Amino acid sequence: MNAQTQRFTLTGTAGALECALDLPDTASPRGIALVAHPHPLYGGTMDNKVTQTLARAFVALGYATARMNFRGVGASAGVHDAGNGETDDMALLLAHMKQQYPQLPVALAAFSFGTFVQSQLQRRLVAQGEPAERLVLVGSAAGKWAMPEVPANTILIHGELDETIPLADVFEWARPQDLSVVVVAGADHFFHRKLHHIKNFVAQLWHR
Repeated sequence: MNAQTQRFTLTGTAGALECALDLPDTASPRGIALVAHPHPLYGGTMDNKVTQTLARAFVALGYATARMNFRGVGASAGVHDAGNGETDDMALLLAHMKQQYPQLPVALAAFSFGTFVQSQLQRRLVAQGEPAERLVLVGSAAGKWAMPEVPANTILIHGELDETIPLADVFEWARPQDLSVVVVAGADHFFHRKLHHIKNFVAQLWHR
């Protein structure tokens, strides 16, 4: 993401996992944020522009922010596991970050396929009695994947003209949960020329 990005490797059940860490300027982070990237079989990586935008947003909020390349992407070993192994790997990254930064609150953020992974991880964390403080889901994979329910304070951001995950599908998923959706007018799935809206909305809505 920038010259300060620290690259590191974890060992998961499928082998090496390529990870990246970005730290805020503050002496001590106020929390941990994990950011998950879009679908590995369609070019998704942790360096995707939306994923990087989410990482920047959380660094600006004072979070130690980590990303990883899912199985089979970049220097990460293994093959795509339809979200199940990826959730295991994200849990491993969370455990690593908690070791490095104990006692800090956790935020989960994601784009597209990554929203399925992070919402599954949140469901696990809730079952363990250790839920993340909040989720930010951009281009939520409703209709594409069996998205679990998410907490009421989840920030959902979606493009009006998303051709990959239609806005109507997100409304169908959000409606029974009584969730609000922030719609970026004119934005496609990848938020071309609209990335600044993502960072601005996260900054505006995070403390509400």
